Amino acid sequence: MKQWMADVIQQRQVAAVPVMTHPGIELNGCTVHQAVSDGRVHANAVVALARRYPSAAACTIMDLTTEAEAFGAQIAFSDIAVPAVASRLLPDVESIYRLQVPSLSAGRIPAYLKANLLAAEAITDRPVLAGCIGPFSLAGRLYDMSEIMVLIYEHPEAAHTLLQKCTDFIEKYCLALKQTGANGVVMAEPAAGLMSDDDCMQFSSQYVRRVVERVQDDHFAVVLHNCGNTGHCTHAMAATGAAAYHFGNKCRMEEVIRDVPPTALAMGNIDPVSIFKDGIPSLMRQTVTDLLDKMRPYPNFVLSSGCDTPPHTPLHNIDAFFEALADYNKS
Repeated sequence: MKQWMADVIQQRQVAAVPVMTHPGIELNGCTVHQAVSDGRVHANAVVALARRYPSAAACTIMDLTTEAEAFGAQIAFSDIAVPAVASRLLPDVESIYRLQVPSLSAGRIPAYLKANLLAAEAITDRPVLAGCIGPFSLAGRLYDMSEIMVLIYEHPEAAHTLLQKCTDFIEKYCLALKQTGANGVVMAEPAAGLMSDDDCMQFSSQYVRRVVERVQDDHFAVVLHNCGNTGHCTHAMAATGAAAYHFGNKCRMEEVIRDVPPTALAMGNIDPVSIFKDGIPSLMRQTVTDLLDKMRPYPNFVLSSGCDTPPHTPLHNIDAFFEALADYNKS
């Protein structure tokens, strides 16, 4: 992976790694519920997209409920929408101290490990990037997102206890993902974007860095995703030491990339809803071209969606995304 990233930076053409799996699920005639529950259905969706599009890496589903479910959270499933945490698992501060770190056999963790194993076996011409949630975002799903913002100020010790337990599980999960043959993991930490740079450093980045230091090496990369960052906490993101940073459409790529080390990849940030899902091909082409023009001075830029492309994203918009990139690279 270290060599792959160096090659991406050194090559003259811009690479693209959109975070998308749902179009592959629909290509195969399956439902979201099937894909997030059955590792084979999940892997088949990843493989279908790898065969159709020249993405520089293949991504598995960005599911922000898998780890919360393993801890015991109730999850609401749908055939047409991404899963959601249905209710708060931890009702008070005392429940944090009673919380047990689950095993890797809990919930749908085995199905996701299977999906990555099958995808890594089938896709050998590019890296396969697994997915996991970040520590603060997981803590927020267990304690409630609004409540944890209060917790970090009123009971910081309890917040750190919860974050340590979340980090312990994420680290264990990432090591297992690494063993499947996946080449890296996209760690989704969008809730960290709700904090200031200093708080993000204290309640997110220091924990992400622990995972990075344990799992990242020449053969396995951590891609830190924070679509909540508007540019105010990029410094804290970069302090994690991740190999790559994935940005949402709320920030200006030409500004946030200045805080990314030149040896790390900066990925983003076409709007997954208004452009990928709800836009039209001509709008996609223009948006991609405009972004590529702005990012011309930065060889470590990788074109991507600003977040996971949602269910019902039209294939013609994805086609236009890659066509605009191909035209730009030719010129």
